[in-house]
Amino acid sequence: MTVERYIRIFAGLFILISLSLGIEQSPIFVSKWALAFTAFVGLNLLQFGITNICPMGYFLRKLGVKRNVGCGDKG
Repeated sequence: MTVERYIRIFAGLFILISLSLGIEQSPIFVSKWALAFTAFVGLNLLQFGITNICPMGYFLRKLGVKRNVGCGDKG
């Protein structure tokens, strides 16, 4: 898998977890403040889309995850 794919997977996972912790009807509700993490992830995704700079991508590349070279490439 590539860095971009890991970023999408982690972002989706973080959003689902923070929603389940922040919505009162959830069986694992903790606090409404958990929804702030959802906003944080959303803002990071927006910033990544505009600037193409992602902190998680930096760490994943340092861990040796390969980058997506181009559309359709197996980089």
